[in-house]
Amino acid sequence: MSAAKGKLKVYLGYAAGVGKTYRMLEEAQELRQKGVDLVIGYFEPHGRKETIAKTEGLEVVPRRVLTYAGSPFEEMDTAAVLRRKPAVAVVDEFAHTNVPGAERVKRWQDVQAIVESGIDVLTTMNVQHLESLNDQVFHATGIRVRETVPDWVVDEADELVFVDLTPRALRNRLERGVVYSQEKARRAMENFFTESNLTALREMALRHTAHEVEERLDAAAAAGLGESPGEALADTQPVRRTERILICLTGRPSSAVLIRRGKRVADYIHAECLAVHVGDPSHDSEAVERHMSFARNLRIETHVIPSGDVPNALASFARSRGVTQIFIGRSAPLPWWKRYRETVVQRLVRQTRDMQITIVAERRR
Repeated sequence: MSAAKGKLKVYLGYAAGVGKTYRMLEEAQELRQKGVDLVIGYFEPHGRKETIAKTEGLEVVPRRVLTYAGSPFEEMDTAAVLRRKPAVAVVDEFAHTNVPGAERVKRWQDVQAIVESGIDVLTTMNVQHLESLNDQVFHATGIRVRETVPDWVVDEADELVFVDLTPRALRNRLERGVVYSQEKARRAMENFFTESNLTALREMALRHTAHEVEERLDAAAAAGLGESPGEALADTQPVRRTERILICLTGRPSSAVLIRRGKRVADYIHAECLAVHVGDPSHDSEAVERHMSFARNLRIETHVIPSGDVPNALASFARSRGVTQIFIGRSAPLPWWKRYRETVVQRLVRQTRDMQITIVAERRR
């Protein structure tokens, strides 16, 4: 018989230095004092003395060294953690991308393997690494976050702890050299760690945490366990969905924005989410396949409809699947000799008057 699945606890912040790892290690020390068998699977010290002090007395699983492009890189030795089989493993930086050559691409996938083996995991991440917020973070800060975690991975966590610190207090920590060295801190405060950026990120984190709390309370209420939403997560049935969202994909870069926007709205309103590309499969570009793969990674059901009549194919498919909302990008401008013809979006709107159409613009900074 397979081992029972372990539990996942995520310490969520909005920027480096708010205290996620420190709080996680505080809990680790409390568990050790209670006699819990615990190890550190991966810890990133960043030279922070107060945080490093919190690892005293904790067993550390040695890292695995991988060579890439002629240079050595240290990664978590997931296999060693699994062999050690502790009750709890501490794994820092949930969103980290492993070096090529590692068994898994992402650290969150390593954590999944550990949890599946029956080991509880404590981990950390910042809100800007949530996949559905990638575009919002870029437009708010001008920084495109490359390491992301699918929302469903965080949603499946048994517990989410938001570690908060005001932007002003965080900047004070930077100025004192608590987070980074003085020179690195100065550069950070002039770029990513501006007060406006930190305020925007903190608001995103607060909104996401509030949504998670509401989701878990609703799940507990649906299961008749209103007093303890955290305990209800594993046994609750999904909320009945009355909304269904359709995302229209093309090979244009804006399709990635559509996918994130549509999926986030679907998660908020408990809607099923579908993604469709209309075209000739034999002539579809690699970009289309990348977008389809991206959608599937976010647990979105994908379809390809072979047709040259995009609006009619989309409208027919939407009706056959009971779609209530359609997310589509703006049509490309028509040449001057076709200026009086309807665009694809205009034709789709005309054919789906009983559905809500959201036209997502390609925002630029």
